[in-house]
Amino acid sequence: MREEGVHKSRGYSVYPNRPAPVVRNAPDGQRELVNLTWGMPTPPERVTGKADYGNTNIRHPEYRHWQQYVGVENRCLVPVSSFAEPSPTTGDKDPETGIQRNFWFARPDRSLFLFAGLWTPWHGVRKVKDGPADHELYGFLTWKPNAVVAPIHEKAMPVILTTEADMETWMTAPWSEAKALQRTAPDDYLVVVDKPATQIKFPQVVTPPAAQGSLF
Repeated sequence: MREEGVHKSRGYSVYPNRPAPVVRNAPDGQRELVNLTWGMPTPPERVTGKADYGNTNIRHPEYRHWQQYVGVENRCLVPVSSFAEPSPTTGDKDPETGIQRNFWFARPDRSLFLFAGLWTPWHGVRKVKDGPADHELYGFLTWKPNAVVAPIHEKAMPVILTTEADMETWMTAPWSEAKALQRTAPDDYLVVVDKPATQIKFPQVVTPPAAQGSLF
């Protein structure tokens, strides 16, 4: 697999409208790891203002707007080590930041896993100050939440490709077959974890004890 100058550190936070590593099919048949911007083109009727800030996820790929992106040439794998959903409880603030608390989800062994993604080249305005430009964008599919995610986000969770066979199907099969992968991850696939180190605003510094004087 080719790697096109991507940031591969696991201590890497990803935010909407910013770049992140994604695996896609290259025109020559190889797989390539590239940086794409998070947020697919928004359905035109939903764009307000001068900029399209993007759709981070896709729940209904059967809609006409999304059907142009579901072919093999537009599918991708989105590697993640964890993801977050905001607390559903009003006023549940993170004591460190003072903003709404996030709940974080990861594999029990903290290994990487993959979202089922879509990507596309696009020309338009993401930031008004930058004006129209060429972009490569991505987003990922969502579906009904499993028993771990549902107490925090009752409507949806990312679509996770849990086996190598699923990953290969997503990247190679016709849409009539690949669309069956839009499903809920098993309940034991994820656990709730502490927020990652990259999200700790003020890391605790442990001061080493003072050196003891020699008795001799």
